[in-house]
Amino acid sequence: MLPLPPSLRRLLLCCLFLIELLISGCGPSTEIQEYSGQQQGTTYHIKVVLDPSKTSKDALRERIDAIFARVDLAVSNYRDDSELSRFNHQKTTEWVPVSAELAYLTSLAREVSDKTRGCFDLTIKPLFDLWGFSKAGPQKVPPETEIRKVIRHIGMARIEVDRPGLRMRKRDPEVQLDLSSIGQGYTVGEIATDLEQQGIVDYLVEIGGELKVRGRKPDGSHWRVAVEKPSPFSKEIQSLIDVREIRGTAIMTAGTYRHYFEQEGQVYSHIMDPRSGRPVTHNLLSVTILHEDPTLADLWDTALLCVGEAEALKIAKEEDLKVLLISDHDHQLIETMSPAFIKERDATSDQGIGLTYPAKQN
Repeated sequence: MLPLPPSLRRLLLCCLFLIELLISGCGPSTEIQEYSGQQQGTTYHIKVVLDPSKTSKDALRERIDAIFARVDLAVSNYRDDSELSRFNHQKTTEWVPVSAELAYLTSLAREVSDKTRGCFDLTIKPLFDLWGFSKAGPQKVPPETEIRKVIRHIGMARIEVDRPGLRMRKRDPEVQLDLSSIGQGYTVGEIATDLEQQGIVDYLVEIGGELKVRGRKPDGSHWRVAVEKPSPFSKEIQSLIDVREIRGTAIMTAGTYRHYFEQEGQVYSHIMDPRSGRPVTHNLLSVTILHEDPTLADLWDTALLCVGEAEALKIAKEEDLKVLLISDHDHQLIETMSPAFIKERDATSDQGIGLTYPAKQN
């Protein structure tokens, strides 16, 4: 075969390149694929930007369902066959083998508990049961004698964790753990990690209002996250967060207004102070935190909500946490931002976050 003249070879290469562009242009493009449903006693919504030719939608749903099932089997308080439920039912002070998940989450929670001087505490489950904030019974104010009886068995110091050995033990056989303040954030993180391992870097994962976002939408626009106005009587938006950086950010919000009951004109929140055995009574209504780790974000939002406005801001400064606090001052909603949150808000246009207010605040 005679070699082609250089000019003809260049023409042929150009034609092949144009054909490749046309073929790729006619193929499936990236799109937002959405998954939603009921899990962990709440709703979830997951949006991923994917190329259907590279990632199977059905296979991705199977992976998401498998993560929910795995986490529930480890740390659910609502399944009698979960590892956590079995650990709670064991009335022993002997070492018990546990999964890496349970050992990790318990040890992480203990670190946060120490920094809040015990206001955040996983051993709070008997108090939730007593006040009716779990599946155990109706919501009511219990007698003081019952509260005193229960808090004798409350405290993270009553749990030992041997992470390298994957084992835990109770120093008090009556101790019971509740990981509901971590479970959703941990699950968000597990799903986000799995997506990234599959090469998916543009997504929004939300479970019960706890979420992580990364990247951009297919049109290049930012993900937008609403911060709910801390009111039990409406679903108004307090502010909007535009996530402008693409590294991935967890955005978690805890509020005293989300689960509560009223008795004789007094409102009782589900945010319990384990030191008193009673719901918190301060004026801090909600805590929104930005963090690269969804599990830590979920831990800290509840922990800071427990300690109250002044102590929450103090801890946020010490730990360099990006925190937005909303408090009630004489029936006015007042926002307070930690220095790290302000720095993130004031970052350049291609980094950090944008904070906007779509409606006049009351």
